[in-house]
Amino acid sequence: MEKLTIIGAGSWGTALARIVSDNNYPVILYDVNQDVVDEINTHHTNKAKLPDGKLSELVTATTNLNEAIAFGSIVVLVVPTAVCRKVLMEINQVISEPKLFVNASKGIEPDTYKRVSEIVYEEIDNKYIEGFVALSGPSHAEEVIKQMLTLVTATSPNLKHAELIQRIFSNQQYFRVYTQTDLIGVEMCASLKNIIAVASGIIAGLGYGDNTRAALITRGLVEMKRIATTFGADENTVFGLAGLGDLVVTCTSTHSRNFQAGYKIGSGKNLEQALSEMTMVVEGARSAVAAHQIIKKHNIYAPIIESVYDIIYHKKDPEQRIMELMKNDLKLEDI
Repeated sequence: MEKLTIIGAGSWGTALARIVSDNNYPVILYDVNQDVVDEINTHHTNKAKLPDGKLSELVTATTNLNEAIAFGSIVVLVVPTAVCRKVLMEINQVISEPKLFVNASKGIEPDTYKRVSEIVYEEIDNKYIEGFVALSGPSHAEEVIKQMLTLVTATSPNLKHAELIQRIFSNQQYFRVYTQTDLIGVEMCASLKNIIAVASGIIAGLGYGDNTRAALITRGLVEMKRIATTFGADENTVFGLAGLGDLVVTCTSTHSRNFQAGYKIGSGKNLEQALSEMTMVVEGARSAVAAHQIIKKHNIYAPIIESVYDIIYHKKDPEQRIMELMKNDLKLEDI
């Protein structure tokens, strides 16, 4: 039976541990916070991140990276993209046998605008990489930990690796995993949808309604497609669980940290104030920087994503930016 190592005992890492242990797979959570590790090992809870969840005795935790990496044949990365490279460099110092790497975080590395799969192959000695899978889709940890019905996709160029993750994570009660092979498309969508979610929060904070949100999601999806296909993604991926599915849930749910941050900005706070009130990482703010660099380099038309970047980093007035978008030339709907 496979054993899993999950790097990062945040809300999503904890929820994933719940899923695989519910499916009777042993799992170890690695985290640098000793208090979190002690709570998981003693009480089988992580109340700071998921107060409603209880973990089985198949879940243990450690602050020892060497112990964590030695435990599992599958290593699941659940860390912010901005620190992913640093974590992988540390893993590379202790890894001693091939592992299947799975990424369950959503973002693009700032400055390099590289996807997590690319970072893994750069920082881990390739003889220790059995393969790579991205696990992505509309999946709020707060709902998964309560065993609410959730569907995601496992994506890998090697379909057998995706099917392995599908088998390990799927159950007939609340968590269903599909497979596909368009890794570029899934990884790009997983990052870009966070930016649109910030925009959705901004318009909600400004008091706009359902009509505006529906328009934002629809046109935001078009911008995601333009950027993803520039990198070779299959445009059909944008309309799947990792694209449209994740976009809808992230743009409409108060569970979404990106939506929450956008709402605070739309209500009059700046980025620093909004982030100071958040307890979790807001990937959309970081991804906006990488997306802005991509848009400029490849001359891609993405006015919504550029507006989010301008509002966050150039302190552009959100209402004024919306009015500027409304004054754009009338045109044929491009989907």
